[in-house]
Amino acid sequence: MKLTISRQHLNDAIQHVSRAVAARTTIPILSGIKIDVTYNGITLTASDTDISIQSFIPAETEKEQHATIEWIGSVVLPAKFFVEIIKKLPQEEVWIEVGDRFQTVIRSGSTEIQLAGLDPEEFPVLPHIPEDQVVSIPGDLLRDLIRQTVFAVSANESSPILTGVLWHLENGQLKFVATDRHRLAKRTANVESGDIKFSNIVISGKTLTELAKIIPDQNEIVDIVVADNQVLFKLNNVLFFTRMLDGTYPDTSKIIPNVFKTELVLKTKLLSEAIDRAYLLSREEKTNIVRITTLEDGSTIEISSSSSEIGRVTEQLETISLNGEPLRIAFNSKYMLDALKVIDSEELFIGFTGAMSPIIIKPRDHDHSLHLILPYRTTN
Repeated sequence: MKLTISRQHLNDAIQHVSRAVAARTTIPILSGIKIDVTYNGITLTASDTDISIQSFIPAETEKEQHATIEWIGSVVLPAKFFVEIIKKLPQEEVWIEVGDRFQTVIRSGSTEIQLAGLDPEEFPVLPHIPEDQVVSIPGDLLRDLIRQTVFAVSANESSPILTGVLWHLENGQLKFVATDRHRLAKRTANVESGDIKFSNIVISGKTLTELAKIIPDQNEIVDIVVADNQVLFKLNNVLFFTRMLDGTYPDTSKIIPNVFKTELVLKTKLLSEAIDRAYLLSREEKTNIVRITTLEDGSTIEISSSSSEIGRVTEQLETISLNGEPLRIAFNSKYMLDALKVIDSEELFIGFTGAMSPIIIKPRDHDHSLHLILPYRTTN
């Protein structure tokens, strides 16, 4: 294998695939990046068996030449060094040659690096996914669906299914749901899906976070292919494979109330800033407890938190509207802040059904998203 390639294009492809390199593995080949060179171009692949990412660099496009291929071939190079080496090479042109026993020489300018490569035949074969069910979605929308739900997945591996985001598609409506049993985030979007539908597809939150990082900013279309226990995301020259999580996701629809005893409408930014200030003290207690109390004037709420060692924060906030029964409720301010950060509406609705019933938060501009937080039971 022998080629000359643009450092920028090689580095971009490496940055994409390196997200799938196994951090800790007993299988040495999975700590590497596989390079396949043909006369059409260069394919880089990395896998930790749960996710696999493949990036293709065409030898040339209509606009420019990206690589010159002298000999075709394959090699697996140790990702830890390969990623850093390519990033720090001095010249734009990179020369790579693989010799006997996969010994690899990389040259750029006056720099020469020798790496011990591995046999590419030992690298796992990527799954073959029949493209019977393909849903196309704008990249910006997919990134929003992930961003507005993934923070609510569980970090507790004892319930593996809750470490993922549930996907449900029916009648052209794609729904994402995430919960850790203390809070819930739901986001829906209308997509062109024909008669395709699926349910109980659960994808790891960590995987979706990595996927969101490589979705192009140019709002390109992402093709999503669903088959058996695998999902494939096709983004321009990048293929992103992931396994679905095993198990059945709990039915969360029954815990979302539709009728409320107390209803608030507030400015999102003002509430977020007030909760953030209260959080400064509540986090010192490790409980993050903040309280909302309605005042007797019928249009103001009080937000408060305290620390036994530091002191107390109290702030009054004017509401846009306040209806229903008087309220005093305690909740995890970190959970509330996480939800407020992803609400893309200037005003929001908060519904309460009692001091120990779920708190519902929704944007006023649209009905695409919903957040639920369970309150705390406190002694005072």
